Amino acid sequence: MKKALFLLSLTAVLATACLHKHQPAPQERRAEPISTQKNVPGDSTRYGLACDGCTDSILVFLPYSGGDPDTLDIIDAHQHHRIYGHPHIGDELAVIVNPEDTAEALKVFNMEELRGSWCYMVMPTFRNIENMPNRMRRRMLANIPDSLRQQWLKPREYMLRLKRDHSAMHYGARTGQRTSDDMTPVEYPRVRHYTEWRLFNGRLILKADTISGFTKEGDLPVSDTVDIELLREDSLVLRFPDATQSYYRKREAPGN
Repeated sequence: MKKALFLLSLTAVLATACLHKHQPAPQERRAEPISTQKNVPGDSTRYGLACDGCTDSILVFLPYSGGDPDTLDIIDAHQHHRIYGHPHIGDELAVIVNPEDTAEALKVFNMEELRGSWCYMVMPTFRNIENMPNRMRRRMLANIPDSLRQQWLKPREYMLRLKRDHSAMHYGARTGQRTSDDMTPVEYPRVRHYTEWRLFNGRLILKADTISGFTKEGDLPVSDTVDIELLREDSLVLRFPDATQSYYRKREAPGN
């Protein structure tokens, strides 16, 4: 009787062991991405959200690729003024991570603060004045009545708008034939009409006159690669290849 009970118990133990052996091992849960946004080829920027716990020395960053938030050292970035915009909880950020130390962020951009409408004022110049001899130029400027000077030399507001869908708009510079402009002896600066924008390895890429990546003529678009010198809630400074431009924010009307 004891021998029979022993054999029965042994059989039960072996059956249980075999059952566990043939069951698949539990798979490790993979972190799901929190955004479908993908980097363009060649862009090493990491995109994600600012989390609770950010300070002047630490950035708590939840990447769009998913997983737990990363804690990044930003002491050196702060000291070298490479934090562009203040990270608030839930803001979308673009982070350049040190390739030699993945726990350190070299640059941090607040995408929420970068988007929006940025303006600057321009003044007109007299047409073809650079072709005049200096004496004639001085005489002409001295003889202009104050009333005409005030009428002609009026500042004009230009605006660059960076939208959430990476489209861009540039307002202010008039195009086509404008009778009122053509009848005055002054002209306003011409600008490129940007239609697309994005960050690429920490630099701002502005594309002009594009339709689905191409110009109206079917050519590749003209692009400007721009450095962001400063970004604050109401101030933006961009360094173009030929000049540096300062902007102030244009607040959108409610509902726009």
